[in-house]
Amino acid sequence: MAATELARAVAIIMDGNGRWAEQRRLPVAEGHRAGTKALRRTVEAAIELGVESLAVYAFSTENWSRPADEVEDLMEIFGDTIVRELPDLAKEGVRVRFVGRRDRAPASLLAQIEALEAETADNDRLRLWICFDYGGRAELVEAVRCIVAEGVGEADVDDELVAQHLYDPEMPDPDLLVRTSGEQRISNFLLWQLAYSELVFVDTLWPDFGRAELEDALGEYASRKRRFGGR
Repeated sequence: MAATELARAVAIIMDGNGRWAEQRRLPVAEGHRAGTKALRRTVEAAIELGVESLAVYAFSTENWSRPADEVEDLMEIFGDTIVRELPDLAKEGVRVRFVGRRDRAPASLLAQIEALEAETADNDRLRLWICFDYGGRAELVEAVRCIVAEGVGEADVDDELVAQHLYDPEMPDPDLLVRTSGEQRISNFLLWQLAYSELVFVDTLWPDFGRAELEDALGEYASRKRRFGGR
């Protein structure tokens, strides 16, 4: 694959943990734990394949409506992932940023999030954006609120200004979005940033996703011609 054909910025909707667990007659939490291992190997594969930015949908604003015990398990698993999986990636040069609301996370998890961000702030091999308590509509509403609060005049509102008020303006717009598990929708993920992204949907459940599936998705991206509204 030629370097010019590579998707440098990739986003993934990591879907299918629950179905993976159900197929194996395991608790849903085991599917989520298997998903954290898939994240690690996918990040490692992204580094090897030359991807520079990887954004993953870890927990949406709507996920709070799941059963309380599942949400509690997820918070625990997120903390375990920060302790067990992400430090090794940090040693490989991964910079980790969490994107989304921070006012609803347990205090202990928030402390872990902030510590990991500080620890990896100077890394530059790959930027990993973990979208946690994230919703695309909520992000846009918050951006508009901030712009209004700043008293910006109507004539001064443009694409660049809105982009500057998103949760993390440094996150690049994805060249490629991959969704696992066979579902074909974007589920309120990066609504602004995905405007011109190429979309690839794969049947693989997230816990089974890895280098081969990522490479296939990158290959599909490379076969397309991006027009950005032109011809």
